[in-house]
Amino acid sequence: MSWFARHFGEYGYSQGLLRGAIGTIAVLVTAALLWCALHRNRPAAVAAAGAVSALGIGWLAFH
Repeated sequence: MSWFARHFGEYGYSQGLLRGAIGTIAVLVTAALLWCALHRNRPAAVAAAGAVSALGIGWLAFH
């Protein structure tokens, strides 16, 4: 987290804390919904939710 705080202005989150927080929450809610949809197959749920989180937050950071 300290690395992220030091480089905060270098990514898309520099558009404002509120916009970054809203986008991050939206990505995490999407990952949670995907987890719930796949809850019967736990390995698939973990992999899918992790991939959605990583890709979504990465996309927010660089766009």
